[in-house]
Amino acid sequence: MNPILVTIGPLKIYWYSIFILMGILTAYFIIVKEAKRHNISENIIVDLFFVTIPIALIGARIYYCTFEWTNYKDNLIEIFEVWNGGLAIHGGIIAGLVVVYFYTKKKNMNLFKLLDIIVLGLIIGQAIGRWGNFANGEAHGPITSLENIAFLPQFIIDGMYIDGHYYIPTFLYESIWCIIGFIIMFWIRKRDIKIGFLSGFYLIWYGIGRFIIESLRTDSLMFMGLKIAQIVSILMMILGVILIYKGKNKYNEG
Repeated sequence: MNPILVTIGPLKIYWYSIFILMGILTAYFIIVKEAKRHNISENIIVDLFFVTIPIALIGARIYYCTFEWTNYKDNLIEIFEVWNGGLAIHGGIIAGLVVVYFYTKKKNMNLFKLLDIIVLGLIIGQAIGRWGNFANGEAHGPITSLENIAFLPQFIIDGMYIDGHYYIPTFLYESIWCIIGFIIMFWIRKRDIKIGFLSGFYLIWYGIGRFIIESLRTDSLMFMGLKIAQIVSILMMILGVILIYKGKNKYNEG
C-alpha cells in the first residue's frame, strides 16, 4: 500500500496522519456524547482536548524514540518525521493521563469519572489509528504464507505483502480487539457499576490483548531484552484490577 494519500506540489499527505486524525476526531465525538450523558459541558472536553492531544502525541513520540534511540541519535531531524510512523500508544496514554490528572485537580473534578468517559473514546480511537500502521507497512507479525491469511479481504492481503513476503497482520488483530472492547464497554457503561470500573476494564482488556498480540510483533520496542509493551501491559492489568477492586461509590451514589 502506498503510504502517501496525495501529493500537492511539495506537500505530501500520508495515510498514517489521516488515520491518526480520524481516530482523534472519532474519540472526541464519543467523549463529548458520553460527557453530556454525565452532565459535563462540551466546553470542558474541548479545553481538555486542546491541551491533552498535543502533549499525548509528543509523549507517544518521545516514548518511541527513547526506546529506538540508536536509530535516531545520528540523525535527530528524523525524530520530527512522525508521518513515517513511530507513535507509541503507551507513551501517549501516560502523557495524557498526567494532563488529565492535573486538569481534574484544577477543575475540582473526579478524576476517575472523567477517565471512565475518556477511555470509551480512547479505545475506539486506537482501533482506527492502528490502520495507519497498515498504511506504513508496520506493526505486523512474522512472515507467513498466503494460505494462512487467505481468509482476509484482498486489500489487507495485498498490504501485508511486503518485500516479497506475506506477514501476519497484527495491526488488524489489535484493531478488532479494541473494537470488541469498545462494544463491551458501551454496553456495561449503563449498568450499575462503580466509578472507575470502565477505566479498570479498559486497562485490563487492552493490557491482555496487547500482551498477546505483542508476542507476535517483529518490531517491538525492547528494554533489557524484554518487550517493553508487554511489561507495560502487565502493569496496566494490575492497575486495572486495583481500580475495580478499590472502587467505592457507584454512579447513582457519587
